[in-house]
Amino acid sequence: VQLVQSGGGLVQPGGSLKLSCVASISSFRINDMGWYRQAPGEQRELVAVISSNGSIVYADSVKGRFTISRDTRKETLYLQMNSLKPEDTAVYYCNAGVWGPASGVYWGQGTQVTVSS
Repeated sequence: VQLVQSGGGLVQPGGSLKLSCVASISSFRINDMGWYRQAPGEQRELVAVISSNGSIVYADSVKGRFTISRDTRKETLYLQMNSLKPEDTAVYYCNAGVWGPASGVYWGQGTQVTVSS
């Protein structure tokens, strides 16, 4: 199972970015999918997670600014990030919990998001 991320880059404070994560396995085999981030010198932290039934949890620090969504037809996870702040600067990783023959937890390759003027 592979998770391939795209998006990210450099943006000014207040700007927007959208991250994508495409899974190489049918959405039928995926339970929760989520986004995590890791800033330099910090531990990896949860940004948002969406379950197979559509329930969503956001970190308090991104509520009202970030939106997680999932297109099961395209096996793709998205993270729309608005009103970005310098403290959102980190490497962002997508994550998927898979059941069945390939059961396990999988991670994307990571993508850098830098918020700076």
